[in-house]
Amino acid sequence: MAKYKIAWMPGDGVGNDVMDATRIVLDRLGLDAQYTPADIGWDFWCREGNPLPDRTINILNSTDCALFGAITSKPTGEAAKELDPSLRNKGLSYFSPIVKLRQLFDLHTNLRPCKAYKGNPLNRLGDDIDLVVFRENTEGMYGGIEWFPLPDKVATAMADPQVGHPDRMKKWFKKGLENVALSTRIMSRQGCESICRQAFEFARKFGRKSVTLVEKPNVLRETGGLMTRTFREVAKHYPAIQAGEANIDAICMWMLKNPHDYDVLVAENMFGDIVSDLCAGLVGGLGFAPAANIGDKYAVFEPTHGSAPKYAGKDVVNPIAMILTAKMMLDWMGEADKAERLEAAVVAVIAEGKVRTYDMAGVKAGAPGAATTTQMAQAVAAKL
Repeated sequence: MAKYKIAWMPGDGVGNDVMDATRIVLDRLGLDAQYTPADIGWDFWCREGNPLPDRTINILNSTDCALFGAITSKPTGEAAKELDPSLRNKGLSYFSPIVKLRQLFDLHTNLRPCKAYKGNPLNRLGDDIDLVVFRENTEGMYGGIEWFPLPDKVATAMADPQVGHPDRMKKWFKKGLENVALSTRIMSRQGCESICRQAFEFARKFGRKSVTLVEKPNVLRETGGLMTRTFREVAKHYPAIQAGEANIDAICMWMLKNPHDYDVLVAENMFGDIVSDLCAGLVGGLGFAPAANIGDKYAVFEPTHGSAPKYAGKDVVNPIAMILTAKMMLDWMGEADKAERLEAAVVAVIAEGKVRTYDMAGVKAGAPGAATTTQMAQAVAAKL
């Protein structure tokens, strides 16, 4: 019997390409694991009306963790049009399967390291950028509580003078509730405290000098205010670590100008998503940006890039983000030696500069001279 049971979820588009490449590396590394294929993604929505079938949830419940490729998501109206004709007009509504996974398994922490590796031609701001983003993963703007059109009961409650904002609601009633969409930003003190504490604990454990909160409390006074107050309370317990605060809009400018001023960043769901993509851009792009969704008992590991349907099956995209995601999985499993060897192999291939996918080579996808997805994986495996 294998030491580890891993749910294998390629998902959509290039998720299959980068997962196949990563399997080459994991097999060469000699990880004692059983990989169980699990269905997730757009095809299953179109054919079954469910992008996250119950059989997949059952598989996750019987495994130690999951490795996930990429997902395709579309707005509700477009999703409905792509359903199999036999499933249309049956009240089915598309949802993001990865968001649902985060909530079902309470994967409260999204960890996104963004590290520049020496020799990467895409490191235009230097080789010494090393940032880590802690993103709250189950609350905030991505909590999944939305309406369109806006229900009468919700609008009436929001207009109630005792609990809502009657003056502010007048204009929405005038526009007609059938024309109004509402997305919520719901945050708890517990969720804010958990993600802030994890950021500071990480900084203390790994000798990081600062933790910066990314928020917008001057506009989002209640939710942003709660996060800011909680951050300040948590920071008091870590006097040796510098605590900073920045608005989401301002930090998008300051990080481009002075990326070395930042170390560990912490944010709610949507702001964490935004700032982590910015960090990825600082170190070469999404092809170098791994991520982990971590809960108390389970974890799902995924790169931050999308499914890029136009490149699906063409064996051209950069698999390094997915390979580094596997490295994060190894760390979580306690396989520190294998994780270190894997990252060292990636570092060696990038520094050597002989094998470069099209993004690293600065050419169009599929251009002569650019390494394929498979060739990059083989080069990393060879270094092992």
